[in-house]
Amino acid sequence: MRKAWIIASIIVSVLVLQGLSVASAQSEEITEVSFEDDLISGDLVRPDGENIQVSRRGARSSLIRIRQNFIPEMLKSVEDL
Repeated sequence: MRKAWIIASIIVSVLVLQGLSVASAQSEEITEVSFEDDLISGDLVRPDGENIQVSRRGARSSLIRIRQNFIPEMLKSVEDL
């Protein structure tokens, strides 16, 4: 099981490095736009209307629960290594 994990990790690493080398080998095209003679003006556009404030109905309990057996499971998984 451990050998398969190591081999899979090596294969993924090689594929990632190969993808990075291909991406770096491509030439970058730079497009330059000049606005020297043009007058550029703009306004800040905001939506029309009123802000609505809503009061909260009540406190809600969190849906996230901390697992009570998490630490023993972690220790058990380390023992298998």
